[in-house]
Amino acid sequence: MNVPFFEVENLTKRFGGLTAVNNVSFQIAQDEVVGLIGPNGAGKTTLLRLITGILKPDSGRVIFKGKDITASKPWSIVNHGIVGTFQVTRPFRRLPIIANVMVAGLCPRASKRGEWVKTVEARALDALEFVGVSDLALEPASTLSHGDLNRLEIARAIATDPELLLLDEPFSGLNPAETDLLAKSIKRLHKGGRFGRLHSEGPTMIIIEHKLAELMKIVDRVIVLDFGELIADGTPEEVVKDEKVIESYIGKGVI
Repeated sequence: MNVPFFEVENLTKRFGGLTAVNNVSFQIAQDEVVGLIGPNGAGKTTLLRLITGILKPDSGRVIFKGKDITASKPWSIVNHGIVGTFQVTRPFRRLPIIANVMVAGLCPRASKRGEWVKTVEARALDALEFVGVSDLALEPASTLSHGDLNRLEIARAIATDPELLLLDEPFSGLNPAETDLLAKSIKRLHKGGRFGRLHSEGPTMIIIEHKLAELMKIVDRVIVLDFGELIADGTPEEVVKDEKVIESYIGKGVI
């Protein structure tokens, strides 16, 4: 029997009388790139926070490579190989951005890479080059634009050598040229790039994004939430034709 690479099983999270995530279940195969979409308030970011251990569900399980990690601490989940970025960035604002990435590279998982990466500093610079902000390596994080902070978040995440990478609106704050550049970087990362694991492809990904035209070009599959419930799960072509998705979120003629 094959064990799913990643699975959420009947996840539910309530905040008082509000059910933010309601009995959500799905599986993701290794090497998939999955889009997670839905209206504002649909529960997307809450779901990512449940997966990364920042929030604990009221019921349900998170299972990674056959291991139940629902009760694990966030730092432990990173060392299992799952890492996420979030809309509200919290860098060490007074430190240079390369130092921000070096801190991530000190996690036990990343430090086991042996001679693949000779120094934490070199790995951090590679990550910054990968997302296109290496020219700002010595600038304090406090000086970065919103878009560059998003790219710093991704650099910090990939410095931990993730197997499952969760991106929360990576294109937010980027102009069309920057969006295209980052989309190409994400594709390259998934195919292996400089940050692919030593013996296989790059990380599996879950990407939350409201820029649907750009998202649909880079994902294999799309999961749609509305009011905390999963309402659709399929290929981009299937999802954009789904009547429930059109009614609740996309609208006619958007893509």
